[in-house]
Amino acid sequence: MATATGAKPHPIFLAGRWVESPDPLVVANPADPGKPAGSTFNATPEQYEEAVEAAVAAFETTRTLPAFERGAILRNISAGIKARREELGRLMALEAGKPIRDALVEVDRAVLTFRLGAEEAERMFGEVIPLDLMPASKGRVGLTRRFPIGPIAGISPFNFPLNLAAHKLSPAIASGNPIVLKPPSKDPLTMLTVAEIVEGAGAPAGSVSILPMTRELGDRMVADERFKLLTFTGSPSVGWRMKERAGKKKVVLELGGNAGVIIDKSADLDWAVRRNLVGGFAYAGQVCISVQRMFIHEDVWDEFMARFVEGARGLKVGDPLDPQTDVGPMVDEHAAGRTQGWVDEAIALGGKVLLGGKVKGNFYPPTILTDVPPTAQVCSNEAFAPLVVAFRFRDFGDAIRGVNDSSFGLQTGVFTNDLAHAWQAFGELEVGGVIVNDVPTYRIDHMPYGGVKDSGQGREGLRWSIEDMTELRIMVLAWPG
Repeated sequence: MATATGAKPHPIFLAGRWVESPDPLVVANPADPGKPAGSTFNATPEQYEEAVEAAVAAFETTRTLPAFERGAILRNISAGIKARREELGRLMALEAGKPIRDALVEVDRAVLTFRLGAEEAERMFGEVIPLDLMPASKGRVGLTRRFPIGPIAGISPFNFPLNLAAHKLSPAIASGNPIVLKPPSKDPLTMLTVAEIVEGAGAPAGSVSILPMTRELGDRMVADERFKLLTFTGSPSVGWRMKERAGKKKVVLELGGNAGVIIDKSADLDWAVRRNLVGGFAYAGQVCISVQRMFIHEDVWDEFMARFVEGARGLKVGDPLDPQTDVGPMVDEHAAGRTQGWVDEAIALGGKVLLGGKVKGNFYPPTILTDVPPTAQVCSNEAFAPLVVAFRFRDFGDAIRGVNDSSFGLQTGVFTNDLAHAWQAFGELEVGGVIVNDVPTYRIDHMPYGGVKDSGQGREGLRWSIEDMTELRIMVLAWPG
């Protein structure tokens, strides 16, 4: 495995074979751009074609693979990841800049995601449907069953290079479908290391390929009619353009947002402060459900904001390999520079900086703004940065309307001990998930996860992914007479 300058490039995983290509891919270290985290290769068009042809051929095997075999493969992958926990965590810290504590949690989540995939593979139930609802249908009963749809194209993002890729790979194997996965070019080494585990887990030959590739080759994969489903996690602008080019295949989009959180006057402020410090600044805010817009009741504004600013001031920014680090680097200089530009715009529009606001290399400090117009970029678009904008409200309905005043709708956190307000939020918020008494950043891997509006379509979470990766078929049994 390549994890340091001078090490041999990591080969890529083509339908069960390890290959190299004439197109090297150097992987940067966000915390120290002068020292690459390692290197690998981009697949060539010919290698891509071989992977797709292998996936098409492998479907003849995977479609009839019994549940116990699919479950065993996934449990083997889960155990393999667990056994290499420290190695994978360190690799993510190097190539993604993710603080090691967070990286190790991501490894643990991937262990769960593959284990859950095994369990779902073993309980893909159908149902019996009585059809004798009218005289002409007497003696009929329906049996439903889910069948795999065919080769799947998966594209995963840089911010969770292991677990968000696992949310493509695990349900594909569980449902009996081959998959070609394009890992992120910024940090592909994590999933190429997982490919070593997949190789020994017993997956049928040709059923899994993990291929870094150029944007141009990725575009070819999006439009390729041999794939029956495209599952993409990434930016909204890229995702919706992909859908336009995807043709007749199913498309699942898990896109971004500018997640809101409501701090009601009945909230437990100690808990709300602690959780929003995590929700706003973990992994330098590079999480699609990171807290970006906070709506705080005027009765608790002063107390909450004082505690929140003080807590953010105490977060440690620095080396992601240091277990004490809370906030590591942004993924690259472009991301950090874009954040600075948006903060500068907010200030020019009358916003006030309560903390942070000045970039240093790839590191952006925890930043808290207020008095920012909702039309500013830091409010209306996805910041994907350690950046929170605070608004005060008087009426709970106004807070809901403030959250809904967005083209996005992924998840919202609502800190309240008023049951009526919790139910109101659930009924009126235009989002895929309402998280009561926690931040929108909360997710566990078996829950349905996804957004509305520009935040995407479809749901992930093993059971719901498998529904998209299968088609429902009914057999009607009739008794003559």
